[in-house]
Amino acid sequence: MSGGGPGGERWARIFLGRVIEPGDEVGGRWVREAGATEVVRRLRGGGAAPPGLSENRWAGLRARAERAEPERDLAVAAAAGVRFVVPGDVEWPGTLDDLGDARPLGLWIRGRPSLRMWTLRSVAVVGARACTEYGAHMAATLSAGLAERGWVVVSGGAYGVDGAAHRGALGAGGATVAVLACGVDRPYPRGHTQLINRIADQGLVVGELPPGDHPTPSRFILRNRVIAALTRGTVVVEAAHRSGSLVTARAAQRLGRHTMGVPGPATSALSAGVHELLRGEAVLVNDAAEVVELVGDMGELAPERRGPVLPRDLLAPGARRVLAALPARRAAAVDEIARGAQTVEDEAVARLYELRALGYVERHGDGWKLTRQAVLSVRMDRRQC
Repeated sequence: MSGGGPGGERWARIFLGRVIEPGDEVGGRWVREAGATEVVRRLRGGGAAPPGLSENRWAGLRARAERAEPERDLAVAAAAGVRFVVPGDVEWPGTLDDLGDARPLGLWIRGRPSLRMWTLRSVAVVGARACTEYGAHMAATLSAGLAERGWVVVSGGAYGVDGAAHRGALGAGGATVAVLACGVDRPYPRGHTQLINRIADQGLVVGELPPGDHPTPSRFILRNRVIAALTRGTVVVEAAHRSGSLVTARAAQRLGRHTMGVPGPATSALSAGVHELLRGEAVLVNDAAEVVELVGDMGELAPERRGPVLPRDLLAPGARRVLAALPARRAAAVDEIARGAQTVEDEAVARLYELRALGYVERHGDGWKLTRQAVLSVRMDRRQC
């Protein structure tokens, strides 16, 4: 999109970033209908409030407009290695347009890769800030697995699950994107400054708020719609009933994206929100392969889940029936074994000799008995069943 100079469309969107809060659908509709430059002209020129805005709200927006300095924001961004991307730019992810009038006015970006290219194969991994060791482990393992499969992990840079997700992807040598609820030149939380700077060096740090702007509770919530819109699907690892990560999942559902949850203990309050999602339209996932099977291309299937292969699984069905018919602690005659295996005596004898060659049974006079090794094997099989 052209119009980067004073009075142009890009300049106007930077201006409005200081005036209109993220996710403001009234402001977004106004920009869509009139254009960003016209909205700025009206804010600076005065006059009556546009349709849909009260006089008080209009006065508040005009007061904020008086403090907007796009040139200064651009200078601060340039010094921090930050660029501003708007709808219509090559780098703009078209998936954000699904947000309608809640679409960001633009995005501030730290990092070298193209945001649009990276989000083509991306998954959001989100969850509780005060997560358990289990939650941190699952987030890191899941994200590492996604990164190893060539997927970009998107999260919010917060403590807990978000941080574990970013670290898991980075640790696997993969790609990750942090979407912040503040200016991207000002890492938050401060305890994650080193992590967010590392993400900016190896991946991307993204936000819709101008340089230096601070986070608020409402901005965290509204930031989550961007995470949901950027990605093909959202995985919630741990979440209590009132967790902000559930906002991301529900935004993903509204946008028609895949929603997934990693189950936890039924008694854990930090998994209660995930379990609520799973009782609805979310899909249960255990690892990265199952996530990719859902969000990936046709043929990217997770391996079939099976229990351990037991020695008896390798026997032919007839041999398994004869083996099961032998008593555990005594020898048995052929006719008794045949009845137990529901077959004729000749078939039972043939199977018994086959089992003897494999070390399962031994002959005792006219009867047959399980070997000691077979008895131990049966006990072990039962423990694993």
